[in-house]
Amino acid sequence: MIVDRQAHGGHPHPPMLERLVFFSDAVFAIAITLLVIEIGAPHLPHGAGDIAHLQQLAQRIPNFIGFFVSFWVIAAFWGGHHSAFGLAGHYAPGLIGPNLAMLCAVAFMPFATAYMSENYGARVPAVLYNSVLLVTALLNLRLVRKVTAPPYLADGADSFQVATCRGRPWGVVVGATLALIVSFIAPFFAQMTLATIPLWIAIAVRRTTRGVPRP
Repeated sequence: MIVDRQAHGGHPHPPMLERLVFFSDAVFAIAITLLVIEIGAPHLPHGAGDIAHLQQLAQRIPNFIGFFVSFWVIAAFWGGHHSAFGLAGHYAPGLIGPNLAMLCAVAFMPFATAYMSENYGARVPAVLYNSVLLVTALLNLRLVRKVTAPPYLADGADSFQVATCRGRPWGVVVGATLALIVSFIAPFFAQMTLATIPLWIAIAVRRTTRGVPRP
């Protein structure tokens, strides 16, 4: 039996659904934190000059780039997760497996980011990173579509918000797919391809909301 209670945003949330969301938020937070830990601070001898310190920091520029890219990627997945579960009003055990699968991929991203950053421009690290990103995007797409459909969708959920939420993951899937293709051809430019993701998200949302009345 499913017992509901009032939650944020006016949608009824059962306690088990809130526990799942809280656990997911913790995994997202840990994954983002691990990104900066993977960079590693430079270790120089005591008394090293300014030039030596600047050189060490310059050598970590790919790590900084990898950190910021993955930070916003994970943050985007968290935002989508937050929006999708904000539209849910009912809980059933069928959510646990898809949610854990997506979180597993998110938790692996700090390693893929560190490997790619330490070997920027190499084919295998770029392919691995964008493969992980694509798998995460597909698992996220599956989860979002599941949680924004019956029996999980809240009664009276706004149809435009639902369409928007279901469209956004497609943009990440397209962007990650393009980045993976570029990884095989020109790995040095693969991460730059991820900058097109906002464009694909906008296109995907426009397609999924076409004909859906705004609130």
